[in-house]
Amino acid sequence: MSRSDAAELQDAVGDALTERTEFFRTAGEYREDGTYEVSRCGADSAGNAKVFRDFEELRRLYDRLPDEFDADDVGRTGITGSRRHMIVRHVAEHSAFDCEIASRKPLRAEKTGGESKGTTSADDATAELPAD
Repeated sequence: MSRSDAAELQDAVGDALTERTEFFRTAGEYREDGTYEVSRCGADSAGNAKVFRDFEELRRLYDRLPDEFDADDVGRTGITGSRRHMIVRHVAEHSAFDCEIASRKPLRAEKTGGESKGTTSADDATAELPAD
């Protein structure tokens, strides 16, 4: 394989491993290292993003939240600051989650899917996620 063919293949593999989807207020990005980043659309500072080990970590966080939740509920998992609101908006915007915004002031979301996926124990609801 020539050097230029190898470079093209490397670019194609990188593109296949990364994917950014922009929603109304948030964006989700599958990154090359396997992590999943939630960020605010149009924002470029670290305070406007939360990186999860993978998408499934975000799924587990969502599953631990009560059927109706707000930024305080997200904050009990160790996520701080304005990122708590960003996560509430992201799961409501992302099609992988059966969730919608229930109220804007105060910001609250509600799970709309079939069976209840509320918290199973106080320990699960307050388990901390690793830092960014």
